[in-house]
Amino acid sequence: MAAQPGFSVDVLCVGNASFDLVFGVEAHPAADEKTIANSFLSCGGGPAANAAVAVSRLGCKAAFAGYLGDDIFGDLHFAELQQEGVNVDLVVRGDVPTPLSAILVKPDGKRTVINHGAGAKPLPQTSVDFSRCTSKVILFDGHEPELSLSLAGYARRRSIPTVLDAGSVHRGTRELVGLVDYVVASKKFAEDFTGEADAAHALVKLSKHASCVVITLGERGLIWKNFESEGRLPAFAVKVVDTTGTGDAFHGAFAAGLAMEKNWDELLRYASAVGALCCTKLGARSGLPTAEELNAFLKNARSRPS
Repeated sequence: MAAQPGFSVDVLCVGNASFDLVFGVEAHPAADEKTIANSFLSCGGGPAANAAVAVSRLGCKAAFAGYLGDDIFGDLHFAELQQEGVNVDLVVRGDVPTPLSAILVKPDGKRTVINHGAGAKPLPQTSVDFSRCTSKVILFDGHEPELSLSLAGYARRRSIPTVLDAGSVHRGTRELVGLVDYVVASKKFAEDFTGEADAAHALVKLSKHASCVVITLGERGLIWKNFESEGRLPAFAVKVVDTTGTGDAFHGAFAAGLAMEKNWDELLRYASAVGALCCTKLGARSGLPTAEELNAFLKNARSRPS
């Protein structure tokens, strides 16, 4: 069999892909209570897969490496990635069903998420040939630790910038924290990982593991610290419809901004704006902006009060 040709991208996203079933509800049902959805959306999901779509919509070249089942949900997601212009040469298909997420979203944008992994296990290190892909930046979500740990070491040896989407503490995120250049963490991850109940204190502890740390705080914006300085950035003021995928959007835009070599202040504002726009529509994929939509937003955007 002839070897498949290599390819180059701006951002390689490694990790989880799922399929999302998103229901808009007036209120989350209580015990033994039924409710009726007033809206519904189905689309691909998963942190790394969503980040890859965000990168592509912003005008950069993206690839996704991870798993999708040989089922209807895997087929739909695979086709969606292709339609979005994401390179899928490193996607592994198999008999284990595609992970599913059922998401209930209230009018205030707050949501409840139920994930079903369907018995999916991390892909073995040898299941993906990363030598075929040249990338400017690599983004990990930690959900494929066997793939990610060796790739992170490879990237460090070749000075390829790496980003960790640290949403929650699990084996992959725990082991990757000290192997990446940029840890972009949720408040939950930062506090759970460090044992600190305050995000500012958690930032100090996390910065001992990576040269640059960003902690996102939702409507309170973000705080950051690197080897030179530290600071805070307020969130953009938007009408929140659904917070699903906001972090994925931020991480994808952060990685894309690194690939575009944006300066630090511009990079944070760029990623924050993409995260904010993701909140304005139902479903993670629906709110991911194009470069044109983002530029139009940034011209008139205002921040929330600090």
